[in-house]
Amino acid sequence: MTDRAAWSPTAYARNGDVRIAYDRFGQGGDTPLLLLMGLAISRFWWPDGLCQALADQGFDVLRSDQRDAGESTRFGRAARRGPWAGLLGTRRAPYTAEDVVDDAAAVLDAAGLDRAVVLGHSLGGVVAQRFALRHPERVVGLVSCDAPPSDAAGLAALRYLRPGLLARLATKRFPDGREGDVAASLAVAKGMASPANPCDERAARARIESGLDRGPRDMQGLGRQLRATWHGPSLRDVDVPTLVLHGADDPLIRTSAARVVARRVPGAKLVLLPGVGHDLPGVTWTTIAGEVRRLVADGVLSEAVE
Repeated sequence: MTDRAAWSPTAYARNGDVRIAYDRFGQGGDTPLLLLMGLAISRFWWPDGLCQALADQGFDVLRSDQRDAGESTRFGRAARRGPWAGLLGTRRAPYTAEDVVDDAAAVLDAAGLDRAVVLGHSLGGVVAQRFALRHPERVVGLVSCDAPPSDAAGLAALRYLRPGLLARLATKRFPDGREGDVAASLAVAKGMASPANPCDERAARARIESGLDRGPRDMQGLGRQLRATWHGPSLRDVDVPTLVLHGADDPLIRTSAARVVARRVPGAKLVLLPGVGHDLPGVTWTTIAGEVRRLVADGVLSEAVE
């Protein structure tokens, strides 16, 4: 379930004219950690149980909405068009991938934080990888979860996708209005899960409804996020402690993507999560939190030895 009382009131960071919504869980930890959610999905999709597990490991947890998602600035009116319209559009995005990365830096600035662990899921994992390349001095550790390599673009990125889930979702039709929006989002949540750890529909519905009024099914926004072009360096230039997590049963992104990220980033650790899809079910929470804490502890130890 989603417990709004556990989170601070929504605050906004500014990157030029763009407002980025964020909030904070507890504020009791000694190590800041910024969560970046995936494609066209609001920050409310982060499970509170995972955030609590991270807080229990001593992290000061923040989560933010990317531009064109959630409560952050949008670059057009939400349009409930079919998924392929968003995926296959050719119009250039009105911003770059560097702008998206700088949004995350603006959140740290607004929160008064110099450095943080940056943990991203799916497209958020791509943003986290690029953050470590563009702002390495602000990264305590990088955690990339269920994400393709950030330096793969165009046709090169397609090799990491499993098209079956996208094809199934593209054939589904949902009515207009609130219940249609809930049903569409719930179909995505169920499709992302592994049969070994199916979607907790009650918890998923609560997260969906928390962010329902923040642009549901915005396929044009989805397309803009996908088409934001990266002009920066490759993953081989990442020079921060890095953890790569991936669901072994991910129905959307192949595990080969995680292996490539871990191979390209010097010294990265790869952890495959058995029986897990393209989601963050309860069985992963203590494992993820423990691995992230070890990443930070090992990084500090390495710096001390050097």
